[in-house]
Amino acid sequence: MLELRAVSKAFGGIVVADQIDLKLAPGEALGIIGPNGAGKSTLLNLITGMVKPDRGQVIFDGRDITRAAPEERSRAGIGRSFQIPQPFDSLTAFENLLVAAMFGGQLSEHEAVQHCGNMLALTGLEARANTPAGALPLLDRKRLEMARALATRPRLLLLDEIAGGLTDAECQSLIATIRDIGAEGVAIVWIEHIVHALLAVVGRLVALDFGRVVMDGEPNAVMQSDEVQTIYMGVPA
Repeated sequence: MLELRAVSKAFGGIVVADQIDLKLAPGEALGIIGPNGAGKSTLLNLITGMVKPDRGQVIFDGRDITRAAPEERSRAGIGRSFQIPQPFDSLTAFENLLVAAMFGGQLSEHEAVQHCGNMLALTGLEARANTPAGALPLLDRKRLEMARALATRPRLLLLDEIAGGLTDAECQSLIATIRDIGAEGVAIVWIEHIVHALLAVVGRLVALDFGRVVMDGEPNAVMQSDEVQTIYMGVPA
């Protein structure tokens, strides 16, 4: 479904993506870990078109989208959430989804209303449908980020540290929601520092450091590797 071919990006002398090769199968759940500054969020920005690579290609569903605008990628089936929720604060939760469904998902108003109702149910926001987004507590703002991305009808969902700032109980609730999304056949790429949450969902883990892929494989094997532990600890494991 998704392939990055030798994707590289630098801001001046700072390399944030260094010859990244990555493949994702339809319906797969992939976790991305790495210390701060490793290039994780930049990787999502390269996939969504918010940042253009200096070299390399981004292929989605067999199509080269390297130079495609973010809105083209959204309409092609790529949705994302942001680390800091960015809803339209003065609109209700339902209205936020409606915007996404009609402009990102290109649904008619009638189709969008039904679809958005389904997404509110999937993400546990039905009771908050008429609440202004700016008045939602953090967990529900995180859920709204996911719901709004899902309203565009993505086949690939990118999640950027969506569990950050949540209590353990809230985190468990979020994990259940993400599992439900994966069960619907949506492929997931999830960046997260809350590793236990990540390991509860993903079937594969990629470790980044200084913009390069350090390890790619079975989640527990990646976490237990000396190289990954050294990256996080700063000294040989």
